[in-house]
Amino acid sequence: MSKQDGSSRQVTTGPVDDSATPILHVDMDAFFVSVELLRRPELRGRPVLVGGTAGRGVVSAASYEARRYGVNSAMPMSVALQRCPNAVVLPGDYASYSRYSKEVMRIFESITPLVEPLSIDEAFLDVSGARRLHGSPAEIAWTIRRRVHDETGLTCSIGVAASKYVAKVASSRAKPDGMLVVPASDTVSFLHPLPVSALWGVGRVTEESLTRLGLRTVGDVAAMPADALERAVGPSLAARLTRLANGIDPRDVETARSEKSIGHEVTFGHDLTDPEQIRRELLRLSDDVAVRLRRAGLVGRTVVLKLRYGDFRTVTRSRTLGEPTDVARRIYDEAQAALPELLGDGARIRLIGVRAEHLRPSGGGAMLWDPDEEWREAERAVDEVTARFGRGAVRPAALVRAGEAAARVESMRRTAADPEGRARLAAERSEQSEADEGRTGVDRTQFGG
Repeated sequence: MSKQDGSSRQVTTGPVDDSATPILHVDMDAFFVSVELLRRPELRGRPVLVGGTAGRGVVSAASYEARRYGVNSAMPMSVALQRCPNAVVLPGDYASYSRYSKEVMRIFESITPLVEPLSIDEAFLDVSGARRLHGSPAEIAWTIRRRVHDETGLTCSIGVAASKYVAKVASSRAKPDGMLVVPASDTVSFLHPLPVSALWGVGRVTEESLTRLGLRTVGDVAAMPADALERAVGPSLAARLTRLANGIDPRDVETARSEKSIGHEVTFGHDLTDPEQIRRELLRLSDDVAVRLRRAGLVGRTVVLKLRYGDFRTVTRSRTLGEPTDVARRIYDEAQAALPELLGDGARIRLIGVRAEHLRPSGGGAMLWDPDEEWREAERAVDEVTARFGRGAVRPAALVRAGEAAARVESMRRTAADPEGRARLAAERSEQSEADEGRTGVDRTQFGG
């Protein structure tokens, strides 16, 4: 059964001590599906999926009726329809979802300026300064739920707690269309009976590691000796899980959005098995990440490689650099260094992703040395050409060899100097664009941040 099918719903129905619970987590209920049902009310009460059906389409959203069959978002549509063959599948209308999201966020911001959007359909609110005007945190939560429904026709679930983590857990327990207040004094007693999967940072692999140790609840994790937990999951994650298991989360609601990572990933129409083809895709993604870093005026200190195999196993590898970078060649070198151990005989790759983490403004501090100086100059020259003639005018594969990159940039500069050359360049760009459209990669999305 799905984890969020409403079967374990827990809500606040009477008076409760919300005096020390200024943090709200508001999460729209089955957002994409709910927007679709506004236009198709005849489908209410039926299992409804939003997503793609062609090739390797995935479920973007599932109604609660569909979730009771074990269907979840991000599940392959083919699997979802095996579990729930009577589901109605609708294509996504992302323009509508964005429009409704803006309406919902406007309601939040009319209550408090301290709003931290997490995604298109959820946000944290700090209502500490809104009490005099709008009432207690629980009263504010009721007001938000009423206004969202009255002004958009949609429903949301709200968790009210002393910290962001507990508020988010509470909103998930209140789904659908509910509110749950966790008094500050009840934080530990609320968390400890929950399964370990309720802890942020506990995915399937970590959950299996904890279960092997006999840790099945959040309370079990809180009671685990620190050294034993460190041996199981590593010191960093162990410390974070221990803090969360005891309800410790000092983070504030952040209204200034800053990108925590910049990345790209691609899911292929057919599994890749050729190591050279995999490396070419990795190079292309590294170039995409580097271009976005330079446009944002950022550099990254950590490079993360993500691979998903044909059997849906997903692995990540990260490498921290001596100096942060915005250079594609450096990002590629660090990402591909992990490939030999991950591409065993017959490995079939379904998805590749690359991202840069630990971002900071470029030029934000003097480097002891710049190991990528030559590459940086070449890539910035390519940026200039791209700005004038479009992305398709430059082949990312040119990054493989410094001499080829420099020669291509110089050739393009000379070509751009005369009218006939500009015409040839435009023709090449058109051909390259057609080739890009015919590539096997589909469902390409940005991830992180």
